[in-house]
Amino acid sequence: MLKALFRLIGRLVILLAMAGLIVGGILVYEGYQLYEQALKETPVQQVMEEIKNKPNYTPLEEIPELYQNAVIATEDHRFYTHRGIDMIAITRALWHDIQAGRMVEGGSTITQQLAKNQFFTQKKELTRKIAEVFMVREIEKLYQKEEILELYINSIYYGEGYYCIYDASMGYFGKKPGDLADWECILLAGIPNAPSVYAPTANPDLAVQRQRQVLQDMVTWGYLTREEAAAITL
Repeated sequence: MLKALFRLIGRLVILLAMAGLIVGGILVYEGYQLYEQALKETPVQQVMEEIKNKPNYTPLEEIPELYQNAVIATEDHRFYTHRGIDMIAITRALWHDIQAGRMVEGGSTITQQLAKNQFFTQKKELTRKIAEVFMVREIEKLYQKEEILELYINSIYYGEGYYCIYDASMGYFGKKPGDLADWECILLAGIPNAPSVYAPTANPDLAVQRQRQVLQDMVTWGYLTREEAAAITL
């Protein structure tokens, strides 16, 4: 009787594993199809050239290093060590999604965000996430990390209709990116996470709270000491 029960359980496990493989295969196929469709409509290099040709595109060398580090620390602190996909972040996000019973965290890298923003919708769907992975491989194959960061900074949304760092810097502070004060760099780096919430014109107090979180992230990942972070104030 016990042996029969174990055999039944074993068969159920095998069936579940096979079902999982089938479902996974279907999702990967659909994600790849979505990726191919997006790539066919607009090649990666064409999309990136369109970003570079926009008015007020700002090269990385004209953007303060502190701002660059703030973006990396708060958005993707392993940016320079992974190949576009951060499996540690994805595993953590998956665990949080399972706990919540829905997709609440994406674990997206800077390259994934660039791919999502330029090629796909903002809907949290598994097929889109899979399509992102294929698109990320294409982007990382064609561009160096510094180029990817530059493209990202010049194409993300900062609130108030600002879609690049130059416009956001001028709009919020009346300065070119290279002239930003340290506290302005940190505050600006925190806005794209939720522009309608953290834009200083919309919620000044929340913008400052977000600024403090970015500073904490920079300390955590070794971009600033606690003393240096404490010195960056309004």
